[in-house]
This record gives sequence, structure tokens and C-alpha cells, in this order.
Amino acid sequence: MPSARGTLSWSPVVGSPDLVAPPVAAALTAPGATEGAAAGVAAAQVATIDATLADTEAFCAAYDVAPEASANCVVVAGKRAGEVTYAAVMVLATDRADINGVVRRHLGVRKISFAPHDDAVSLTGMEFGGITPIGLPDGWPVLVDAAVVAAGEVVIGSGLRSSKVLVDGAALAQLPTAEVLDLAQH
Repeated sequence: MPSARGTLSWSPVVGSPDLVAPPVAAALTAPGATEGAAAGVAAAQVATIDATLADTEAFCAAYDVAPEASANCVVVAGKRAGEVTYAAVMVLATDRADINGVVRRHLGVRKISFAPHDDAVSLTGMEFGGITPIGLPDGWPVLVDAAVVAAGEVVIGSGLRSSKVLVDGAALAQLPTAEVLDLAQH
């Protein structure tokens, strides 16, 4: 039966920082990362996967992970008066984020779209298809759907396509710039 852990072998990220992108490892091993609100994210676990199976549907099918226990992170770019605001948006794989409605209004931008591939990769230091809210550039808003927070254990990206991270969804709400919103389209 599909679950968040699926058929993968999970181990603490702090013991295997080479399995995640450098910005993710830096965020999880920074001084104070295991204290207070950050402790939930620092308790994250990692598992290696076949990089060709990193996309959500293929990943869930190959590793018996429930889609409702998988959360996707997308980077959006909003514009207002010539200024660009980047943000990360987290929703369950079973949902779609209301980018043009809730996210656009929350960020106070006139135009919003998914960030261009090259911008998302160069700004985050992560691989496209593996971007995660852990280790993003300072100041980026991390908008987390309430369903992700309530989901319990969820699988998210590791910054690389060759691994995934398992973390309690509620821990994502404790990231420094996280805000919990109702983001899913209904």
C-alpha cells in the first residue's frame, strides 16, 4: 500500500549531506539548525532514487509513494513596477496551486508566472525538478499550502534529481520565511 516512506531506504540528511544539493546541506547543517523551530526540518531524512524517475508521477509509481504524501515546490516570479519577486510555492502532488489568484495577491504583484528554468536553477543552486524550500536564497517567501502542513510525513525535493527528502509537513511551516496559506485550487 502506498505511503510517504514507500519502498525507499531513508537515513538522516545530516549524516549524508552529499546526497542533497549544497544549499540544502548548508541550511540543514548550519549552526542552530537542530534547535527550536528549525529542528523539525533538520530531522529530515534522505533517500537516493533513480534521477530519471524524479518527476512526481514516475517517482510515486516506482517507489510506492502515495501522491498525497508527496509535495511539489515550484518557483514563481512576480513583477510589479519593474521589480521581480521570487517565491517558492509548496502544494501536495494531488493539488494545483492557485498561482494567478491567491499567490499573486499574497505577493502583491501585478503579473506572476513560473520562474524561467535557467533563473530557477541559477538562483537556487538546485537542479530543476528537484528544487526544495530548504536552502532557498535569503528572503524568498516560502508559501506552504495548509494541506501540506496537515499531511504528516511528506516527500519533497532534495535540490537534486537523484534523491528525495522526507520531512514532516508541519516542519515546513517553521522555515524562516514560510507562510501557511490555502493555496490549492478547488
